[in-house]
Amino acid sequence: MANARSGSLATILFLFLFQAALHKGAAQYPVVSQNLVTDNVSVVEGEMAIISCRVKNNDDSVIQLLNPNRQTIYFRDMRPLKDARFQLVNFSDNELRVSLSNVSLSDEGRYVCQLYTDPPQEAYADITVLIPPGNPIIEARDEVLSEGNETEMTCTAMSSKPAATIRWMKGDKELPGKPKVELTYDKMYTVTSRLTFTVSKEDDGVPVVCIVDHPAVKDFQAQKYLEVQYKPEVKIVVEFPQGLTREGENLELTCQAKGKPQPQRVNWVKVDDDVPSHAVITGGDLYIENLNKSYNGTYRCVASNSVGESYDDYILYVYDTAPSTEPAAHDSRAGEGAPRTVDHAVIGGVVAVVVFAMLCLLIVLGRYFARHKGTYFTHEAKGADDAADADTAIINAEGGHTNSDEKKEYYI
Repeated sequence: MANARSGSLATILFLFLFQAALHKGAAQYPVVSQNLVTDNVSVVEGEMAIISCRVKNNDDSVIQLLNPNRQTIYFRDMRPLKDARFQLVNFSDNELRVSLSNVSLSDEGRYVCQLYTDPPQEAYADITVLIPPGNPIIEARDEVLSEGNETEMTCTAMSSKPAATIRWMKGDKELPGKPKVELTYDKMYTVTSRLTFTVSKEDDGVPVVCIVDHPAVKDFQAQKYLEVQYKPEVKIVVEFPQGLTREGENLELTCQAKGKPQPQRVNWVKVDDDVPSHAVITGGDLYIENLNKSYNGTYRCVASNSVGESYDDYILYVYDTAPSTEPAAHDSRAGEGAPRTVDHAVIGGVVAVVVFAMLCLLIVLGRYFARHKGTYFTHEAKGADDAADADTAIINAEGGHTNSDEKKEYYI
């Protein structure tokens, strides 16, 4: 026991004298680190840090590791410092590697690698202790919202080092927040981000996610689902008939209304008139038997809830029963399907063109026949004009002359 104690005291004395000589030499010569290499270390609180002192082309010089208070942690492969959290990982002529387990904030600082050369060399490894924030806390000003209203949310990441950053996502869209950073008494950072936005009915059930980014943690987030109330969406569906509405047939309409909260009241009205007295209304269904043209008009389904009121229109036009003039099938909704009126101007124009063409044809035919008849009589009379007496004229008129200047008839 006495020999062990004396050996330990001798080692400490040797280190003391050695460091004194080193410090004296360091004061006389400038510090260089061209052959000594180390790395900065970032470690999460409670985890393990590795400090490595490496030498390039070592000439058997002694390597030593000191803590931020310049206390020797390891001298070669010996550990004078009584802190069992430091353990030797590797020792050779070219490296001294030491582990520090269960790192705390008090371990943060600049560690020194020393190489006993002439002059001595130093390199520095800064240990940064990362402290992750606590679980993010998301809060909403309003639990239930109405479409078109503005709301506000806050997300807080507490007690971290360094300060965290906060991002916001609504569904798959990123929204900008307004961050605020506070340094607490224990030198920690608390970050609060405030988000303001306007909701629509499409936001109902959509998650709003607060994402905390920090070097010590990944995918750190909290979320809250939106509950948005909105006025009803109304749609009229024609159950019967599928085609045209004709006299004597029946009509059945269904009003589909969806909202949040679900509409409790659905009414049928006829715009600018009363619903036919024999019409049957059951909830959202409207049924009319034996249609006639007096029922023509706009039928409106109105649905309401605590947020507001909405409606949809169906325009009814009852056609004659004659199938010969049947127009194309349609849906008489919201002004569509009204009877197609005949353009009398177009018909009048067509009739005028036809009459004009017929008149032109009659004129051409009349001129043709008149010209044909006149030519015939003109040639016939020429025989009498050339005769010397009445007998010769009769013979020429009958075509009996045979002289070389005989007149001929031509039909044009």
